[in-house]
Amino acid sequence: MTQPTATAGVGLRSERGPILGSVMLSTALIALDSTILATAVPSVVRSLGGFSQFPWLFSIYVLAQAVSVPIYGKLSDQIGRKPIMLVGIAGFVLGSIFCGLAWSMTSLIIFRAVQGLGAGAIGPMSMTIIGDIYTVQERARVQGYVASVWGVAAVVGPTLGGVFTDFVNWRAIFLINIPLGIIAAGMLLRRFTEKVTVTRHKIDFAGAATLTVGSSLIILGLLEGGLLWSWLSLPGIAIIAAGFLLLAIFVVVERHASEPVLPGWAFTRRIFAGVYVASMAVGVLTLGLSSFVPMFVQEVLGTGALVAGFALAALTLGWPVAASQAGKIYLRVGFRNTGLIGGCFVLVGTGSLLLLGPGSSPIQVGLSCVVIGLGLGLIASPTLVAAQSVVGWQQRGVVTGTNMFARSMGSAVGTAIFGAVANASLGGHGNLNDTNPDGSVAVPPLLLSHAVHQVFIGAVIVAVIMVLAVLVIPRHVRTVD
Repeated sequence: MTQPTATAGVGLRSERGPILGSVMLSTALIALDSTILATAVPSVVRSLGGFSQFPWLFSIYVLAQAVSVPIYGKLSDQIGRKPIMLVGIAGFVLGSIFCGLAWSMTSLIIFRAVQGLGAGAIGPMSMTIIGDIYTVQERARVQGYVASVWGVAAVVGPTLGGVFTDFVNWRAIFLINIPLGIIAAGMLLRRFTEKVTVTRHKIDFAGAATLTVGSSLIILGLLEGGLLWSWLSLPGIAIIAAGFLLLAIFVVVERHASEPVLPGWAFTRRIFAGVYVASMAVGVLTLGLSSFVPMFVQEVLGTGALVAGFALAALTLGWPVAASQAGKIYLRVGFRNTGLIGGCFVLVGTGSLLLLGPGSSPIQVGLSCVVIGLGLGLIASPTLVAAQSVVGWQQRGVVTGTNMFARSMGSAVGTAIFGAVANASLGGHGNLNDTNPDGSVAVPPLLLSHAVHQVFIGAVIVAVIMVLAVLVIPRHVRTVD
């Protein structure tokens, strides 16, 4: 089939400001979505019912986002960044409209999947567009701007969610995405131009299908194992086994595809191997700790939800602060050394979590989260820029998409593994999903503290793996732009 393919010339220098504004606004859509919904869940359940189903509001979103990211990345290298970004914004806004009109928990879950598919395009395209229109030196500053969006969302999101839920309606948390999406798409349409030539491409439908279904089954098995079914039950084993079988078929398909979704070169080079493993570790720690830190602060330390939210916000805020400064550091000492500095912060931060107990202060938890967030910011941004910098325009979408796919998979895997560790620690004493009539976790605080402590040990192990992955990245990275 014949399709337009964008080349390396992207826009005018004077137009980069509005393009960056559109990218930041698009990023705000998915950044706010990750924080604003959590505060509205009780109201959603009261309105629609389906308490046992509500975890799927988050699971299905992560699932749809994770499996679509590498496909969007490959397509962007074939038809350009702009159309994929616009499709992502349109999908996210459309999903938001339907979420705001949802009539049942099941319908809301389905529409959250539509949102996830849109987010799967917005995330990698934002980073890829920045990689296209800014040099390596400029990206240091610009990615700090984009990272700041996540920091602001960490504070604004829960606040907006609470305000809309208490004084308007929970449906407003989805409908607010409509004007933001329209403005972002309008700025992109007017200001972002790509030089287009016409070449012939063959879409790798077989690869896309096997990757999507295989990854979906594995994430589904990991997310619901120990919840909807036992890990060693027939569904628990069969679903994950089928997922790995399809991924094995995917590898075979890609070897024979003329234009594979995930080409072999994206995994064989040393720098990519280190970056992808580090990104997966970032995903594990980010979502894994986000699931257990608030629970520890509320149920073990006995604080309210607001204090627990501030403790978690420290993790989210530390990241953009470090990311905004990471460029200045890696331009001086290199990508790998910057990542190693970040790894040391993460090791110290996760190690300090092991010192927490029932007598600890929420301030101690917040300080540990700040240190971890600073470390993650010094790893995530430099490793992504390093991977983008060693390839040209036609490979940058694949590299960025694969990097974010690894992080999304890490998020799903991390949540599942940390949950399994906590439940195994609790043994026959209860489950983290059991609640008292007042909504508190039906597990004694001391026992819960022990279970979460095992999760924190797992976090330290992941931090060690992260540092080892960064060490795989070459000391000197030869850039092509």
